[in-house]
Amino acid sequence: MTAETLNFRQTAAMPYVRAWLLGMAALIFCMVIVGGATRLTDSGLSITEWKPLLGAIPPLTEAQWLDAFEKYRQIPEYQQINKGMSLAEFEFIYWWEWSHRFLGRVIGLAFFLPFAYFAVTGALNRCTAIRCGVLFVLGGLQGALGWYMVASGLVGRVDVSQYRLAAHLSLATLIYGGILWVAFGLGLKRHLPETGRQWLALLIAALVLLQIAAGGFVAGLDAGFGYNSWPLIDGAVVPRGLFAAEPWWRNMFENALTVQFNHRNLAYAIFLLVAAQAYAGRSRADLILLLAVLGQVALGVWTLLWAVPLWLGLAHQGGAMLVFAAAIWSLHCALRGERVTALREVRV
Repeated sequence: MTAETLNFRQTAAMPYVRAWLLGMAALIFCMVIVGGATRLTDSGLSITEWKPLLGAIPPLTEAQWLDAFEKYRQIPEYQQINKGMSLAEFEFIYWWEWSHRFLGRVIGLAFFLPFAYFAVTGALNRCTAIRCGVLFVLGGLQGALGWYMVASGLVGRVDVSQYRLAAHLSLATLIYGGILWVAFGLGLKRHLPETGRQWLALLIAALVLLQIAAGGFVAGLDAGFGYNSWPLIDGAVVPRGLFAAEPWWRNMFENALTVQFNHRNLAYAIFLLVAAQAYAGRSRADLILLLAVLGQVALGVWTLLWAVPLWLGLAHQGGAMLVFAAAIWSLHCALRGERVTALREVRV
């Protein structure tokens, strides 16, 4: 890792930079919840255009509402699923999607303006400035990826591509984790994994990210609305039909039964690894992660058995983000070294 010095200004600004980054992580957490509500209320295709600037202004007159509704009536989702929807019903789903996009714009400004201030005033060291710059670029790409996802549902199908949905959720989670990683590491030395326990902490964080991506496929295929039994799935531990599609790999992403089966079993694997890590390390961070995973498993089973009511689906999605935050914290604790002071050499 790169060695760099911190001056007194950067040391003094550290609490403010950390508070800003943690606030950004909280906003992204809210963004994911609103995105989940947009998905579960089938609101994501209600705005059929992408206007990065003018799109921040919602319809203000009846004529504008009727124009937006008419555009929605041209897409397959309306024609095949929601035909006959009233204007009031359209307004309900429109506001969910508008809120999701508007919050994205708020996050962009809330990141860029303080970042520019901290950078100009010299409050960020070189590595932190570069990392924050990369996160900002990823945030812009996330907005473009969101529209790419929406565009997949405007022609030829009645919902968005599960591949693009999973990619959109995964990138949001990666940005969230990256912000937390930078925030946790301010003013501390960290090293690469060296011991088995440190590599295990890294593996767990990677698996939680993979599990969230798998959850994106579950959401994209509405797989949680079927096979609502536990611990058996479709009446068996290993149900028939897991590889009904050809070629076999399509089942991993397009077969609702296989997607849900994989999501369940990856959760079991993560729980066992986290339990082993907590038993071996018995640190506060590992125990917090174990409690978070236990709570998320319970939420997942509850959500499944109740066939994904809106509030439980959102709680489960929020729980996934909390588990990922706990995994990032556990990894940070495993790799951190001594605290640095002003004008000392530090590995960032």
